[in-house]
Amino acid sequence: MYPIIKRLLDIIIATISLILLFIPMVIVAIIIKLDDGGKVLYKQKRIGKNLKSFYIYKFRTMKCDRVELECLLSHEEMVTRVGRILRATSIDELPQLINIIKGDMSFIGPRPWMIDYYSLFNEEQKRRCDVIPGLSGLAQVKGRNDIDIFKKIEYDLEYVEKANLWLDIKLFVLSIVAAIRKGNSEISELGIKEELKKLQDMQSIQNDTEVLHR
Repeated sequence: MYPIIKRLLDIIIATISLILLFIPMVIVAIIIKLDDGGKVLYKQKRIGKNLKSFYIYKFRTMKCDRVELECLLSHEEMVTRVGRILRATSIDELPQLINIIKGDMSFIGPRPWMIDYYSLFNEEQKRRCDVIPGLSGLAQVKGRNDIDIFKKIEYDLEYVEKANLWLDIKLFVLSIVAAIRKGNSEISELGIKEELKKLQDMQSIQNDTEVLHR
């Protein structure tokens, strides 16, 4: 019953939010377009429930020619003027209401990460994909990107074990408070590389341990 109620609430709240925020989102889209003439939306492949991939949607916050500029500019320098405001206020995440209506995501659940992470997960860590990923979750409430990658995974697995309607309601409220207090929840590209390096090191240690025990 809980998954059905959760899905219905996701659809209802996301649809109402999209209707109420439609005009502000159109205004944001126009501002992004006027800023540098590039695409309004940015999409990236992420991993969802049962390790199935989908495209996550965001308002574009990086320069439209970022691929050519990556070798010349730092990550911060590639963020547009408008993008800095969108990230600071988490407005860039609003298009994910579409992901929620489609069923790719929920309001609450482990954040969907890039595909690169999952090739480095062990079987226990992959259990964070046993539930629908969320716009926010326990790890975001506990510290967002101020906590270690392994602590994030630990909180995600804790959510998978304890997931229920009342926990979702609590995390929904706390996520709003966290967004107001801390603003942007997006990790930098340098941060992603550091997290992937830690997972690679963990995988190497586990492989070496398995070899020793054969």
